Amino acid sequence: MRTRITDLFEIRYPIIQGGMHYVGFAELAAAVANAGGLGLITALTQPSPAALADEIARCRELTDKPFGVNLTFLPSVTPPDYPGYVKAILDGGIKAVETAGNNPQQWLPALKEAGVKVIHKCTSVRHALKAEAIGCDAVSVDGFECGGHPGEDDVPNMILLPRAADELKIPFVASGGMADARSLVAALAMGADGMNMGTRFVATVEAPVHQNVKDAIVAASELDTRLVMRPLRNTERVLANAGVERLLEKERALGDAIGFADIAPEVAGVYPRVMRDGDMDAGAWSCGMVAGLIHDIPTVGELVERIMSEARDIIAGRLAGLVEEPARAAA
Repeated sequence: MRTRITDLFEIRYPIIQGGMHYVGFAELAAAVANAGGLGLITALTQPSPAALADEIARCRELTDKPFGVNLTFLPSVTPPDYPGYVKAILDGGIKAVETAGNNPQQWLPALKEAGVKVIHKCTSVRHALKAEAIGCDAVSVDGFECGGHPGEDDVPNMILLPRAADELKIPFVASGGMADARSLVAALAMGADGMNMGTRFVATVEAPVHQNVKDAIVAASELDTRLVMRPLRNTERVLANAGVERLLEKERALGDAIGFADIAPEVAGVYPRVMRDGDMDAGAWSCGMVAGLIHDIPTVGELVERIMSEARDIIAGRLAGLVEEPARAAA
């Protein structure tokens, strides 16, 4: 399947594995690349630029296909060594970078000069247009359904994707609620050039996370996520658990007086405990409503081939069969 996204990133299928904290390691990125999509290593999961360089090298041993790196720019009193991470990306010969969080404009000249294609993650049309204006090559448009940070506008993809298609000139992928062939075909129909999957790729054989995490996603329904940190305007969609209920109770009790320090026990340092150790009640960890569409734990290759095979059937079979030929319609 050829779209502007497959052409941009030189991949076989218009499927991207988004950056995910303590999930986006070399094993998963390589598996997605080998399956024909674009796999991404999550830079800030690595403790240092040197560790990221090692992870990129390890991924090169696992695949000869294109893969990329996710680099999220976070507001912080003591920011990560962003110049070092960018240098590791460039030294590693990476040609695809997914940026997220704050505006990546200051880092674009170095990336572009090295021939890197940049796709920026956005939760609104206005942010997508800004990404286009500063020179990003593509955007990932995140609807309200997504796991992680959906922004504060609460616009679902049935509205957000056609709006993005109306406004953008650069290619974009749909993110949030993407899990299967129906997701891909719907995204294409609404003007996207592919889809980005996060939660769906966590529930795969190659995802380097504890089995408890994969089982929790399979067991969850579309009703089992919660929105936390709304009072801080840092909304995150997470899977319901005991830690999340503790966090929400603090939000209810403290109201507008709440600060990050009040919820830190349920947020800070949670990902290693969940993803590596399998402590499912440690606190808040990102999960999309799409969990309701996830019922198995296939290999990445099986998942991607299933999506593409069923997408072809939907497009060439079901949808084509709904359209009458002009001559028959006239008769």
